[in-house]
Amino acid sequence: MKTATTIVRILMRLTGLVLVVLGVLFWTGNARGVIPVHQLLGFVLVLCLWVMAALAARAGVQPGLVALAVVWGLVVPVLGLTQDRLLPGSAHWLIQVLHLLVGLGAIGQGENLAGRILSRQVPAPQP
Repeated sequence: MKTATTIVRILMRLTGLVLVVLGVLFWTGNARGVIPVHQLLGFVLVLCLWVMAALAARAGVQPGLVALAVVWGLVVPVLGLTQDRLLPGSAHWLIQVLHLLVGLGAIGQGENLAGRILSRQVPAPQP
């Protein structure tokens, strides 16, 4: 389970980094043509969060934290796919900030679950 957790954690970190960079490019009015890539990577991030939640459940992490990650994983794409229709006009930046915070929250939850999974792993005895 340690290997799977580490792989999913690294994938979440890389995906999150690319998503933030693309988000900043969009926010500055650049790279609008790659929004579908951003959306696809957002789904990858959510899938990683759900895999991490499943690993956490199997490792015996608190069920409330696992459930929160699963629900958070539903909120991320709903907000991401509907954000253009929310608060149009001069206040739309609030939705953009919310979208950023929800995405960072997903990454943070994945990190939290990974840390809890890895702390539960018993090291192999040394000869």
